Amino acid sequence: MINGKLAVCIVGSGRAGLIHANNYAKSVPNAMIAAVVDPVEEVAQNAAKSLGIDTYYLSHEQALENEKIDAYVIVSPTKFHKDIVCSIAARKKHIFCEKPMAMTVEECRTMIKAAQENKVKLQIGFMRRFDSSFMRSKQMIEDGMIGDIIMVRSNTRGPSVPKPWMYDIKKSNGPLAEVNSHDIDTMRWFTSSEFKTVYAIGGNYRCKEIKDEYPDFYDNVIMAATFENGMQGMLDGAQGVGYAYDAKVEILGTKGCINLGDLKGQRVVACSADSRMASYPMVTSWTELFKEAYLNEDISFVDAVLNDKPTKVTGYDGLKAVEVVNAGNASIIEKQIVEL
Repeated sequence: MINGKLAVCIVGSGRAGLIHANNYAKSVPNAMIAAVVDPVEEVAQNAAKSLGIDTYYLSHEQALENEKIDAYVIVSPTKFHKDIVCSIAARKKHIFCEKPMAMTVEECRTMIKAAQENKVKLQIGFMRRFDSSFMRSKQMIEDGMIGDIIMVRSNTRGPSVPKPWMYDIKKSNGPLAEVNSHDIDTMRWFTSSEFKTVYAIGGNYRCKEIKDEYPDFYDNVIMAATFENGMQGMLDGAQGVGYAYDAKVEILGTKGCINLGDLKGQRVVACSADSRMASYPMVTSWTELFKEAYLNEDISFVDAVLNDKPTKVTGYDGLKAVEVVNAGNASIIEKQIVEL
């Protein structure tokens, strides 16, 4: 603790890392930004300067020598998550880990075990659960506004082309992980059930120049799913669409339907016997669309640490998303339904 506040270190100083860092620097009660980490010194130095702090490190190992740091936010490439989280847990420090949680289910189990054995908090960064429109839709479902849920369809399409390291599915787990982990978690959350089967089809339509070097890469994916409670699911994902950051959800029930999100930003329209409707103002990008959600999840993480509460998004939630990513990738390669 520093001056009575939870001291937080950000591991990874890219866009998402700086969103969290600025939250802790300005807006999260009872917490403060203590340090940033990035292997590129210029990036780390510039991040620290922008946050008004002097402390930066080139590795999480260096940061762990600072005993004043209480918690770490992990925003590094997925393939490093397991080792970073386990080493931080071993030092009895609390952890917020961005999605995707890890590369494999076994890595997720190792991370969960490390957190449990060392009695530290582990929260996964599915910020949509903290977004006001998503939370409102979840409450509508629980209130029975549209009857029993039949199907959840979720899509996320990113405007930018993948970064070079994402082309290697063995290193990135592909768009299902990098882009559509949020959709997978959304579908689990809204159905209150686990995936039972998935059938996925992927293709490379926008990055054809890398087809020979990375034949397994896909920038467009659709996935049909069944859930253990009998509900149905449909996922639609893409990278490099160019036109917008496009995130939408449709929840179909026996007595109505909820449409969540559109190209104008946050919006919830529910059609039921009562014909209730609600609209929210326009936003321009994912950094704006989920700005409040990022802040809310950071506040929730600090609350869990300081008041010894369970995290609202657990390591198990992260594990189940990774399990579906792996099954979806296997379905794409094997061209058949995969049972979980």
